Parts: sequence; structure tokens; C-alpha cells
Amino acid sequence: MTKGMGRHTVAEGLAADEYAALWKDITTAIWDRLDPLEEQIENEERIPYETVLPILRETGAFGLLVPRSYGGSGLSIAQYLPIIGEFAKIQGGIRVIVHVHNSFAHALSEIGDEEQRRAILPGAATGDRSVAFALTEPDHGTGADLGTTAKAHGSGYVLDGRKWLITNSDLASHFLVFAKTDPGAVSALLVERDAPGLTIEPLPETMGCKGGQHGLLTFDNVPVPRSALVGAEGEGQDHLERALEISRVFIAASSLGTAERALELSIAHAESRVTFGKPIAHRQAVQRYLAEMAIDVYALRGMLADAAAKWDAGERIPAESSMVKQFGLEAVGRVTDRALLVHGGIGYTRKLPVERLYRDARLNWLEEGPPTIQYMVTARELLGGYRP
Repeated sequence: MTKGMGRHTVAEGLAADEYAALWKDITTAIWDRLDPLEEQIENEERIPYETVLPILRETGAFGLLVPRSYGGSGLSIAQYLPIIGEFAKIQGGIRVIVHVHNSFAHALSEIGDEEQRRAILPGAATGDRSVAFALTEPDHGTGADLGTTAKAHGSGYVLDGRKWLITNSDLASHFLVFAKTDPGAVSALLVERDAPGLTIEPLPETMGCKGGQHGLLTFDNVPVPRSALVGAEGEGQDHLERALEISRVFIAASSLGTAERALELSIAHAESRVTFGKPIAHRQAVQRYLAEMAIDVYALRGMLADAAAKWDAGERIPAESSMVKQFGLEAVGRVTDRALLVHGGIGYTRKLPVERLYRDARLNWLEEGPPTIQYMVTARELLGGYRP
């Protein structure tokens, strides 16, 4: 933990029997009710919300990280990671919905004030409200380079600027918007989707994780009350780092889930595919692919366990979160590469899930910061005194 970063709120987590019941409900829904929708979603490039959202509500998937005092399950991070990993084994667009919703419900429970938590978190637990993260811009970078401004006006602010690639923009009731409140200060504001002057446009469909919307938000003189400010003016950078820190661990858990399924599919295919009179699992080259895949899965699982244990003990984990996110995206890239090699030409078709897993995993390179950001954060922490 970096010196001076402080600690954070620690979730109580569920008792073992309660967690087991929740796990059974969610995983049954994942495999019996959501996984069968894959072909429809991939063909139509649209998630049937009328089917998917009720399932997620019924199973409590929207309230996993919402504190119990606000109606959620209040899972510990160690309890949450296997669940988001299981979602990452099926159609990627569904995983994205669950990830973004839970990540930023968790962030609001950490950084919002009591009024903001009471206004949003009970609805977030049921899926009736949802917060999307409005950071990335088409014309600027992030942090000090932001172009979006929130200028003081009367008893609040006037917001101007553009954000894009805003995941869940078609579902969100609120956006956590990062903007400059003066030339040297980045602040965070909660903006309702029906705020006058805010327009939301869909962007083109993505390579993988199909069906969700990653929209373009335009703020044109949008009035925002001062009560929408999260924390104090100028604290936006700290809020940004806190939100992304644990969300990067969630991305790594998604990488693990995808890698685990790719490995299982590859083992099954290697054992059933026969050439020259014997299964290809007997070929030394295929055995090496499988072993390399297993090594990546095992290493990533261990890194995640360490990061989760530290967070659940109240520690900040900026270096660990960036390292596990970076290793996770590299590991799932290697695993899905080898899965395609094990499956051969049939894996390049849509007959088997490997083709989709391959595409879905590539989003993990970009979510919550590309590799350059993870290397920068890790190096900054090392030079600041952190040692793994």
C-alpha cells in the first residue's frame, strides 16, 4: 500500500450458507437462462433487456456489492470475484452490464455522501437505478487533460463537454461525470440522464461483448445542482483512482473466468478430436498448449486471491490492481490464442464458443485503462516505496 493513501470501507460479506445459496441461484441462472441467449445476441447485436434484466434482478446480480444497509448483498471482494468471473464465461455483453453496474455502485458506496447513497443505492440493489462512468472523451485525454468543464453558476454548475465510449449509457439512471471545476481542479458530479441539455447517442457496435451500448454523451449547458458534487471540488482525481483501483481487479477476474472456460473447452476438444487414430490430447504440441494455458490460469487465480485479501483487509492496492489487471489481460490473450490453436479451423467459426471468447477477451485490454496506464501506475508505486 502506498504511504499516505489511507484505508477504505470493508464489506462484511455474506455468511457461508447465504453465499452458497446466492452462488447457486446466480450460477443456475447464468447457465440455464442466460447462456442460451448467446446465439440470439450475437446474431442481432442486441441484448434482449426484456429477458435479461428481470433475470439479473431476480437473482440479486445488481446488488452484489451494494451494502446490506441499502438493500444489497454486501459481498466481500473475495466473494464477488468468482461471480463476475462466472459471468465472463458466457456472452460478453451480459458480463459488461453486470460489471459496470456493480463497479460503480460499489464506487458510490465508497465516495458518495449519505444523501447520494440513500438516493441511488437502494435502487441500484434492485436494478431500478444504475450509475455509469463518464470519463473518456473524444477530444481530450483524462485527468488534467479533460476538456469537459463544470463552471460555477448560481447555486450549482453548468456542465459542457463530450464523453464517449460510456458503457451502459442506455441503462444508466445517473452518470458519474468528471469535469474541470477550475483550470487546475478535476471534480466528480452525479448527473441524471434526463438532465436538460444532455443528449445520449449510440456508437457503432463493438468487436466483442456485443449487445450493450457504449454511448456518446454531449453536455450543452447542463445545469447541475451543487448537491450533485461528489465530495469536495478538486477531489475528482482521487475519486477516479479509488473507483478504478478495485474495478481493475474486477476486470482481471473477468479475464480469469474467460480463460478458465477457454481451457476447459480446449481440454474437452483435445480429448474428443481424433486424428491418425488417436485423440490430439496425445500430441506433445497440444499438451504444451494446454499446460501453458493452465499455468496462466493458476498464476492469475493466485494474484487475484492476494489482491482481494488485501482489499478485504482494508488496504488500498494501487500497484496490485494494476499488476493483476495487466497480467490478466495478457494471460487471457495467451489462453484464448492457444485455445484457437487447439481447436484448429473449427474454432475460427461460430460453431463453438471459442471464437466468441477470443473476441470478448480483447475488451479487457481497454477497460479501466490500457497497458500503458497499468505500467505507469505500477512504476509510480514502486518509485514511491511500494515493494511486492
